[in-house]
Amino acid sequence: MAASSSCAAMTQDITDRPIDRRGGRSNVLGRFIGLCVRLACWLLLLLAAAILLYRVVPVPSTLMLARWLTLRPVEREWVPLEQISPNLIRAVIAAEDQRFCSHRGVDWIELNAVLEDEDGPSRGASTLTMQTAKNVFLWPGRSYIRKGLEIPLALAIDFAWGKQRVIEVYLNVAEWGHGLFGAEAAAQRYFGKAVARLSPAEAARLAAALPNPLLRDPGKPSRVLQSAAARTQRRLGQLGSLGDCALPD
Repeated sequence: MAASSSCAAMTQDITDRPIDRRGGRSNVLGRFIGLCVRLACWLLLLLAAAILLYRVVPVPSTLMLARWLTLRPVEREWVPLEQISPNLIRAVIAAEDQRFCSHRGVDWIELNAVLEDEDGPSRGASTLTMQTAKNVFLWPGRSYIRKGLEIPLALAIDFAWGKQRVIEVYLNVAEWGHGLFGAEAAAQRYFGKAVARLSPAEAARLAAALPNPLLRDPGKPSRVLQSAAARTQRRLGQLGSLGDCALPD
């Protein structure tokens, strides 16, 4: 309520002014600006409410919502973090975001390295938290606008959710094939078992498929996928206990 009152107060002076016929254009512009500010405030309030709600309820991704709206099938079974194999949790951290437990949603070290690349950005710097923000709140594809929105969203959900909830949501909304979302559905399709029972090798193959889930098949791994999975397993040895922050208590 306090935030809503602040939004109203910010625009009241602009939108409630009496019409001045001699300055009609400036009056219309002022009302338009006031409307934009008010809409922005309400969008921020809705976003904050969604972040708080998503702390406790199963979360869809924007890709899942798009498929539902276009009547395309979605295969996903939400599972709590306690029912996800620690092998997969650690493998995803090793493959995608080795500093996951030490940053606050954004890996500024990696981001600065990418921005300072003399040949221009040649790789991504998205943390698991930023990927979660994109999957849940934003749209697919590459753009500087979306990347700019990912950063404050990642900082917000890292603060509001914590590491365990971030990884739980990520592993339940990540895409692992056409219409296939979440680790449980992926484990069932590719290995015929619950995600809780994944071996280290199977977990590494699932994690290695994430950068290109529509072309990489963990059930029938190509040489590229096998190489990426082996690299993930080597990183696991280097990770040590640094990935334990996301493991269930």
